[in-house]
Amino acid sequence: MRVASRNLRLYDTGNVAGVDEVFAPDLIDHNAVAGAASAIDGMRSLVAAVRDGFTDTRHRILFQQELSGGWVVIHWQMTGTHTGEAFGFAASGNPVAINGTDIVRVVDGKITEIYHVEELLKLTQQISTGPQPA
Repeated sequence: MRVASRNLRLYDTGNVAGVDEVFAPDLIDHNAVAGAASAIDGMRSLVAAVRDGFTDTRHRILFQQELSGGWVVIHWQMTGTHTGEAFGFAASGNPVAINGTDIVRVVDGKITEIYHVEELLKLTQQISTGPQPA
């Protein structure tokens, strides 16, 4: 089930084209991006937003468990630096660190379904406070 964690590397590398290698074209995203034409388009826009808004992005898997039926649970931490416009906030130069959890279903080597929860309030607080003193 290595593909389950490959989606995190897309954010670290900014590889928007890789979304098509990791996710099924008829992906079901239970927490879809508002206004996206499809779930896979939403994933492309999320990868692009992280790529454009943050540098030195690193996802570290804190916990991963395979379940029956192709389901995988991944609890992760993302760190990086807010160096570009992201989610409506101008670059702050601030370091960020948030946790998240993905529950994905893998069928025929691609993620077909995803539930994901991220610490978005914490992220917003970290990038909206302006540059932090050294």
